[in-house]
Amino acid sequence: MKPSEGHGYLEAAAHFAAESSTGTNVEVSTTDDFTKGVDALVYEIDEANEIMKIAFPSDLFDRNITDGRAMIVSFLTLAIGNNQGMGDIAYAKMLDFYVPPAYLRLFDGPAKDISDLWRILGRPIVDGGYISGTIIKPKLGLRPKPFAEAAYQFWLGGDFIKNDEPQGNQVFAPMRETIPLVYDAMKRAQDETGEAKLFSANITADDHYEMLARGEFILETFGPDADKVAFLVDGYVGGPGMITTARRNFAGQYLHYHRAGHGAVTSPSAKRGYTAFVLAKMSRLQGASGIHVGTMGYGKMEGEKSDTDIAYMIERDSADGPFYHQEWQGMKPTTPIISGGMNALRLPGFFENLGHANLINTAGGGAYGHIDSPAAGAISLRQAYECWKAGADPIEWAKEHKEFARAFESFEHDADSIFPGWREKLGVHK
Repeated sequence: MKPSEGHGYLEAAAHFAAESSTGTNVEVSTTDDFTKGVDALVYEIDEANEIMKIAFPSDLFDRNITDGRAMIVSFLTLAIGNNQGMGDIAYAKMLDFYVPPAYLRLFDGPAKDISDLWRILGRPIVDGGYISGTIIKPKLGLRPKPFAEAAYQFWLGGDFIKNDEPQGNQVFAPMRETIPLVYDAMKRAQDETGEAKLFSANITADDHYEMLARGEFILETFGPDADKVAFLVDGYVGGPGMITTARRNFAGQYLHYHRAGHGAVTSPSAKRGYTAFVLAKMSRLQGASGIHVGTMGYGKMEGEKSDTDIAYMIERDSADGPFYHQEWQGMKPTTPIISGGMNALRLPGFFENLGHANLINTAGGGAYGHIDSPAAGAISLRQAYECWKAGADPIEWAKEHKEFARAFESFEHDADSIFPGWREKLGVHK
């Protein structure tokens, strides 16, 4: 936090905390000993590094009248509410938060996690490993038949397909026409490969009942394969209510939190709001089974290698944030979902940086940009995972794995950057 010119740091911090809790701009007759007892308190400042720490009594935050549970909207209303617009504050951004055990237990948390997907895929439910996925491109989507065909082609080699955020019930691709064709493509791919396949369907909508209608139609269409469907929700633009609607009404489905638009407040260049770390941590409290966490500097989206802290916080039961340690007390984990310019050549370094591969990766161009086919692109992604898991040299691995080798020719710019001299080593000549 930085105060506006002419305002002291402690003075501005105290005003920020007051506006976040029981304060107002004048003395009011209704203030009493009780309200003073639930003030948010500034308990530490570091003016040189623009850091202030505030303690909020848990009783400040609103609870449901139906079941007494906690809600993220109330937390955000206070923590980054009116204080973001006060004249004595130049800017303020939430970098971390801690949830004490009693308050933590009032949040839903995820109903499903990656172990449920591993089980469906026939993998071990502990350390089941990499789930290769894609996004049907272009972003706006395709008409129903081409969309389903694109899904089928990827599923011949891969595991998981997600709608991109614009794809739902567009006029050129009505859901009632598209979804049955996607399910037919899934069945054909499962029959041909002998492997289970997964689809993440976008049920994002402004209206609670529209979301329910979309979800129920999808589950009815997939019928006996409904367990293989995740529900994608645009949780940043839609807000916590949209995530909770999906979490509570479709607890049997993997809840896929898509964070489109988050960069408006989470970007390092943004001085207000909160960080991507805070967004991801809140998503676990709300019940997201998985959330996009960027590519940690290995893809096209903004991010850094140190963003591994985001993944660790949402997937582990005990983790350190930038300022606070969090114990999750057995709350189910939220899966890191990696997307944004990834392909087989970038994956080994990514896995090495993260330290594991227990995640979902949705590679759009990394699959459909493969020189041979989307299925070959999907296979190259899995071969990249197997290369890293074996501790092998990628160039040597490519000599024995055709699809991975052809990824070098498919993504030449990355190959030149990551593996200089690859053409001579692999015997590739233009």
